Amino acid sequence: MMQMRQWTIGIGAASALVFGVALAAKIWPQLDLIAVGSRAPAFRAVNLRTRRPASLADYRGKVVLLNVWATWCAPCRVEMPSLERLHAKLAGPDFAVVAVSIDDGDSSSVMNFVRELGLGFDVLQDKGGGIQQIYQTTGVPESFVIDRDGVIIKKVIGAAEWDGPVNELLIRKLVDAR
Repeated sequence: MMQMRQWTIGIGAASALVFGVALAAKIWPQLDLIAVGSRAPAFRAVNLRTRRPASLADYRGKVVLLNVWATWCAPCRVEMPSLERLHAKLAGPDFAVVAVSIDDGDSSSVMNFVRELGLGFDVLQDKGGGIQQIYQTTGVPESFVIDRDGVIIKKVIGAAEWDGPVNELLIRKLVDAR
């Protein structure tokens, strides 16, 4: 009787192990989470000023502050002036602020928002919201600091003071690193 119980436990444990390994092998590719240290995934959107397709590859070799946002998002409205101030201080051949709107409506509402706030950085629109899936965002705003090599250095969920001393110092260090 004791030997039968041991065999039953052994077979159950072996079955659980085989099932666990098979399950892990099946879902492992889906666990590729986008986080600090990850390579920034490619995305496609439309540059609203030029009306041309845009992608992360257009900014290759630059430090990029990628901001995912929407016009209906109150924290996004609060955050935008600090993005503009950082852009005004540091924009150039080595740094770009890139704000990708996920608004699914007409681009004119996004451009009205941009004009109202006097934003000078690149504003893109992804009507389908694909960037949210690609970057695994949990909402808006959500931002990613990407170094020259395309690696995510910082991820911020929610509004941030981008022209504050800590964030400005981080961007300056990344820009100065060659």
